[in-house]
Amino acid sequence: MTKPGLIESVTVSRLERSISAGTLTLVTPSGRERTFTAAKPGPTAHLVVHDWRVLEAVLARGDIGLGEAYMKGWWDSPDLEAFIAFSIANVDSLGRLAWGSPLHRLASIVTNRLLRRNSLSGSRRNIMAHYDLGNAFYALWLDKSMSYSSAIFDNADDELEGAQSRKYNRILERIGDRDRVLEIGCGWGGFIAEAERQKRHVTALTISSEQYSFVRERSGANVDVKLQDYRQSSGRYPAIVSIEMLEAVGERYWPRYFRTLRERMTDDGIAVVQTISIRDDMFQSYRACSDYIRHFIFPGGMLPSVSRLAGEAEKAGLQIREVYSFGKDYAKTLRAWLERFEAAKEPIHSLGYDEGFMRGWRLYLAMCAAAFEVGRTNVHQIELVPAPR
Repeated sequence: MTKPGLIESVTVSRLERSISAGTLTLVTPSGRERTFTAAKPGPTAHLVVHDWRVLEAVLARGDIGLGEAYMKGWWDSPDLEAFIAFSIANVDSLGRLAWGSPLHRLASIVTNRLLRRNSLSGSRRNIMAHYDLGNAFYALWLDKSMSYSSAIFDNADDELEGAQSRKYNRILERIGDRDRVLEIGCGWGGFIAEAERQKRHVTALTISSEQYSFVRERSGANVDVKLQDYRQSSGRYPAIVSIEMLEAVGERYWPRYFRTLRERMTDDGIAVVQTISIRDDMFQSYRACSDYIRHFIFPGGMLPSVSRLAGEAEKAGLQIREVYSFGKDYAKTLRAWLERFEAAKEPIHSLGYDEGFMRGWRLYLAMCAAAFEVGRTNVHQIELVPAPR
């Protein structure tokens, strides 16, 4: 067997010094296998490198480079979620490998805060990049309700569709007998369908033309669906529901979002906001640099921390009444989506999406599952009511 090349030797040396938790088995392009085990317990992962250009990509662009390299087939892992969990556990010790070069970090700030701002036109453009991939695409791997948000599972045997229904019914229970509901960001109408069964009237907002057409076609007389930005809404409602829409608002517009909730809410009203959050202690480093998901999957997106969310709500004249958290359920939801996504590989290809696209979405779903499983991110149903005057 020939001696390792310079890149392989440098990489092995760096990993030996940098891994602080768990175990990583590395298979190099030459077929050599090395296992690195830290003193601190942590995830066990495998990384198969097909092309050393992955290292250059990661050094230059952090996890965006890692994602690009995966989409190009330069590396693989038999368990993507485990590899991402290992990477999260070692994010501090891996340093530049995690965040990329200083120039990349500066470019990320410019891109996310200036070029991808969620102005009225920017929001529609950013949403089109994700949700307007086509209803046919999402229908191949979401459940029958077309729900693209975390379900709530009751036990290990729960089917995805039933768990999604449980999520919606919990929200309906929390808003009580209020029969007029404003939904900000209605998706493909999963919540609307449950609300209709309870004879509630729903005014639903979306800025996705694909979702607008889909919801209009399947909804009844009690539903008024509008192709409208939340900032252009009017009227007051006793109940407001917003399910995993805050993540797409963008930090610059969080104050406007919460002001809209208060302005649209009656004085005895309630809002239930289901949102993903990032851990408070990770928020500043996350905020300072873009990442794979914000670059390739959700342009313009930004996760709040719970403390930031609470602060913005308070400034808008709202107070939190209850927070229900269920992050592990999101990990389970994502695994179900990934399994269905893999099963639909051929039909997705038939829609015109190539293997690079498939790999990119596979990585996205696995990344999210790992983040929820290890607690880097969480998901909550947050109840907001008007603050006492």
